[in-house]
Amino acid sequence: MKLLFISLGCDKNLVDSEYMLGMLSDDGIELTDEETEADIIVINTCCFINDAKEESINTILEMAEYRKSGSCSSLIVTGCLAQRYQDEIQKEIPQVDAILGTSSYDAICEAVHETLQHHTYRSFAPLNKKPEGKSRRVLTTGGHYAYLKIAEGCNKNCTYCVIPSVRGKYRSVPMEELIAQAKELAARGVKELILAAQETTLYGIDLYGEKSLYRLLDELNRIEGLCWIRILYCYPEEIDDKLIDSILRNQKVCHYLDMPIQHCSDFLLKRMGRKTTKDELVLRIRRLRERIPDITLRTTLICGFPGETEEMHEELMQFVNDMEFDRLGAFAYSAEEGTPAADFLDQVSEEQKAKWQAEVMELQEEVIFDQNETMKGQVLDVFIEGRVTDEDAYIGRTYRDAPNVDGYLFVHSQEELLTGEMVRVRVTGAYEYDLIGELL
Repeated sequence: MKLLFISLGCDKNLVDSEYMLGMLSDDGIELTDEETEADIIVINTCCFINDAKEESINTILEMAEYRKSGSCSSLIVTGCLAQRYQDEIQKEIPQVDAILGTSSYDAICEAVHETLQHHTYRSFAPLNKKPEGKSRRVLTTGGHYAYLKIAEGCNKNCTYCVIPSVRGKYRSVPMEELIAQAKELAARGVKELILAAQETTLYGIDLYGEKSLYRLLDELNRIEGLCWIRILYCYPEEIDDKLIDSILRNQKVCHYLDMPIQHCSDFLLKRMGRKTTKDELVLRIRRLRERIPDITLRTTLICGFPGETEEMHEELMQFVNDMEFDRLGAFAYSAEEGTPAADFLDQVSEEQKAKWQAEVMELQEEVIFDQNETMKGQVLDVFIEGRVTDEDAYIGRTYRDAPNVDGYLFVHSQEELLTGEMVRVRVTGAYEYDLIGELL
């Protein structure tokens, strides 16, 4: 039997996919990348915003055609869309043989065996189920970097977000399991470990009675073979001096923080259910840059949240200009059914959302252009990600760049470089969001 696995959505979902792939491989199931060869198709879905939901639905419908034709014997849907819309999937797409919720990915092998016996299968474990990090994973990231999901769920209850309803309350993975998993990944050649969760900064609060991300960093920094440890999804109100001190004292921890703020308008922040004000955001950003002068700060913004006015948008534009974030992504607000914000009466038109989003990103391009000019002449460590076809140039990432969301540094070299190799590069130029450099 051959199985095709399609993983959609965020890196947290990708970790779940890698666990499922490990379980399936241990069960003796052969994996394939070809839809036409697959006896079994598994789709791990996302439904965070409307675009992600549409991608998941379209992928299920596309794969259902192989189930209809008989070339595929089993179609299995897992993940957030499956958790949120299980009844609708079962009713509208009868070709789906099994549906697994977000806490039931460990039932994937049973689902495969049941559906191959022509039985339908459903599994929705309680959303308070304790997350574990013990199972073997099949890495899908190339082998030189990997994500370490340190917690599941979220307690923040932002008014626009469906995550608590599909992933449950915040539950940390025990530290000893994370350390063991990180050591195993390092032994397999992983050099960059990227910490992920719906919120990394609250790690350990439920297990150890205090925020313990700083302790986890201390332990991970001791693991031989790791070169970089990167932190994603830090809520600004939870970043304290203990965390900053840990970043400073642990050499392997990248001076990089992903800190989604969503907006700067106090009115909108309160309406979103966020726990910070504009003044607090400014103080937090200044504090980080004072303590860690070479830190790279990444953030995300929502454009067109219900009640946003032109004045609030202009306030955000000024904030982006003043704060000069190193990395920034802006997204048009997506009204998700079942969230409080979807029922707000003062919704913003799709055209206005798109206009404001485009304006923010145009401004950020100017910010990045100015920043990249200051990078010329600097010498940086660079992870090689691959080669540019038919050129003596390679694609690389610096500590300032997380995979798949940030830019690249293109390295000119007549010397052959290997994917996953770390080299020293002098920055010689820039192009839009990316840098250009030469091998030292």
